[in-house]
Amino acid sequence: MNLGMAFALLGAALASGLAGWGSAKGVGIAGQAAAGVVSEDPSQFAKVLILQLLPGTQGIYGLLVAFITLSQIGVLGGTAITDVPTGLMYFAACLPIALAGLGSAIYQGKTSAASIGLVAKKPDQFGKAMLFPAMVETYAILALLVSILAVTNIR
Repeated sequence: MNLGMAFALLGAALASGLAGWGSAKGVGIAGQAAAGVVSEDPSQFAKVLILQLLPGTQGIYGLLVAFITLSQIGVLGGTAITDVPTGLMYFAACLPIALAGLGSAIYQGKTSAASIGLVAKKPDQFGKAMLFPAMVETYAILALLVSILAVTNIR
């Protein structure tokens, strides 16, 4: 394997790994709050489960960018890359979702935990409670778009 391919593979691994790590942490944070609510009122399970799962999307976004990158660099088809500058471009293209995915998933988990607390006290406010973690999601989606556009436009 050449150095260019190694950089590209590192970028794909970071996209998937860091975003996945953030999602695991965010889902865990929200899950701790959800478990407390469900232990007090089992009828709230569906509502708090939805809020708990929201931080998991960043891991999916990172995996998507990793798959697209692997496809582009010849691991899953396509033409294999051979030069270092191209490998570095793929590495850089994966960084937005890797870093924003990590951070936004953790903060989305914290926001989801607060929203779960809102649902515990006022179950009728579920729609409003969904908006708070959804606002954090915006930044993960923006990073996903940047990474996809960057990865797919490297020549």
